[in-house]
Amino acid sequence: MKSRKSLIQLRRFEVDERRQTVADIENMLEDLKQMVVDLERQIEVEQEKAGVSDVNHFAYPTFAKAAIQRRDNLQNSIKELEAKLEEARGDLAEAFEELKKVELIEERDAERMRSHNAAREQVELDEIALMPKLGLASDPR
Repeated sequence: MKSRKSLIQLRRFEVDERRQTVADIENMLEDLKQMVVDLERQIEVEQEKAGVSDVNHFAYPTFAKAAIQRRDNLQNSIKELEAKLEEARGDLAEAFEELKKVELIEERDAERMRSHNAAREQVELDEIALMPKLGLASDPR
C-alpha cells in the first residue's frame, strides 16, 4: 500500500511537471507571437517613413530588412515551439492516464478492503446475535 501511495505521488508530480511544461511553452509562444506583431508594425512604420514598400528597391530601409529577417526567424521558432507544444500535450495526456490508472487501482483495492471489512463485521454481528438463541449466554440467576 505504501509503495502504491508513493507511486501515486510520483505520478501526480509528473502530471504537475508536464502541466507546467505545457504552460511554459504556451507562454513562450504568446510572447513570440506578440514580438512578431510588434515587428510587423515597425516594418510598416519604416516603410511609410521611407515611402518604399518594395524590399528589392535600393532605398528600402535597412532597419525594415533586419526586422523582416527577425520576424521570419521568430515565425520559424513559433513553428518549432508549436510542434514541441503538441508533443508536451501528448506527454501530459500520457502522464495523466498513468495517474488515473494507479488511482483507479488504489480505489478498487480500497473498495475491496471496505467490503471485506464490512462482510467480516457482519459475520461477527451474526455470531453475536446467535449466541442467546443457542443458549450460549449464561443466565446469572
